[in-house]
Amino acid sequence: MASTVFTPDRPALVQRLRAAGCVFAEDEADLLIAAADSAQSLTRLADRRVAGLPLEHLLGWAEFCGRRIAVHPGVFVPRGRTALLVDAATALAGPAPAVLDLCCGSGAAAVVLHERLTPRWLAAADIDPVAVACARRNLEPLGVPVYQGDLFDALPAGRRGTLDLVVANAPYVPTAAVASLPAEARLYETPVALDGGTDGLAVLRRVACGAAEWLAPGGHVVVEVSVAQAPDLCAVFTAAGLEPAVVRDEEREATAVTARRPG
Repeated sequence: MASTVFTPDRPALVQRLRAAGCVFAEDEADLLIAAADSAQSLTRLADRRVAGLPLEHLLGWAEFCGRRIAVHPGVFVPRGRTALLVDAATALAGPAPAVLDLCCGSGAAAVVLHERLTPRWLAAADIDPVAVACARRNLEPLGVPVYQGDLFDALPAGRRGTLDLVVANAPYVPTAAVASLPAEARLYETPVALDGGTDGLAVLRRVACGAAEWLAPGGHVVVEVSVAQAPDLCAVFTAAGLEPAVVRDEEREATAVTARRPG
């Protein structure tokens, strides 16, 4: 008996996604259709997307810097604006650097830096065990270790003072603003990846203090932050003995702060 050919109703799916508030309804429809193997599975995917589940969690991957990064349910989805973080880090890196992707989430930044920099040592770390498992899925095929722990405490002690480059997409949303985030983030991503404390800089202050100890002389730390927070964060890095600078990309609506350990 011949199998039934799956012929999706793309216009109806696009209309349904657009009515649910999906800005890129046409693109999402194509991705959902590609992920489905039957009308029933497409309906299930569409139902969950309309209910608010992040597209990336439905597909099991997110696009970042032109690559597909595996994303597990609950893990922070890499944003397009975070490409500035990777670009800024790439511009600062010397030859064969020792690199750490801190607060790594899915490990997306480390995947790209592995390709761009050919580091002599590269690792990632996160406090969330679900994120660590996801990052290991993306990074273990590249031979990149992923450590679980609280910021730099996750690393082998022998790495203290040896890192040339630290990239950290740490949480920087003020606690009071978390409730106003889009539902996709607020409901489906772990709070530890979003909530940056009263002013949003609680974790980044600790990153600054740790970087002052774990960077090699002349090494850099690069972090993502909002444009409004950048001046305060620069003051934090200066107080930690580092030399900060702000990098802004208006097109991406992205801001990064870089800081160099003198010497």
